[in-house]
Amino acid sequence: MTHVLVLAAVDVEARGLARHLGLEPVGGAGWPHYRGGALEIAGIGVRGSCLEERVAGGSPPSLVVSAGACGALAPDLAAGDLVVPETVIAPTGARHATDPRPGLVRAGALLTVAELVETPAAKARLWVATGALAVDMESATIVTWARARGVPVVVVRGVADTAQQTVPADLAALVEPGGGVRAGRALRVALGRPRAVADAVILGRGTAAALKTVAAALGKIVRA
Repeated sequence: MTHVLVLAAVDVEARGLARHLGLEPVGGAGWPHYRGGALEIAGIGVRGSCLEERVAGGSPPSLVVSAGACGALAPDLAAGDLVVPETVIAPTGARHATDPRPGLVRAGALLTVAELVETPAAKARLWVATGALAVDMESATIVTWARARGVPVVVVRGVADTAQQTVPADLAALVEPGGGVRAGRALRVALGRPRAVADAVILGRGTAAALKTVAAALGKIVRA
């Protein structure tokens, strides 16, 4: 594999994956961008809002990977579990197939949504309605982008929050559209809702477990 382009939504995902994989930052980018060997990691913002501008002009990849954290819809998934779907379901209901890769076992579907899925009840409704194992906000955009360019694409996600967990909207709102964290708002949330600190710790642990799992899968892709 000569050039694997890994696309992650938020800064913490891109940084965490780069750290696990030993990649170096690309100077002057102004946004999360890392390279090392066959791997390149780019942060593309929430919902992939910065995808076009941040990867334009780069060398053509031989494989695109949608990587990062996801939320479980299936009740048997635990934090840190790997999700490599055969199918990505777009917010419109359109279904997009991913490509097989040596060393990865694909199974089931992942649902991409336009808005945060906060509560266990909402997750349960989506699981019953779609049969998807997990949910994210970028993979359908990434798969569509890769398909338009004739590049193979795979989705490699780790579970950050289980189907039984609530994802507080005030914590999700701390992430800017470009993928960074609003530090000032984080302080206000912590002062206004003391439980937010404990919620952030739990979600942070789940995200860390997810990124460790995803980094190991990306290593298998490169070695294969």
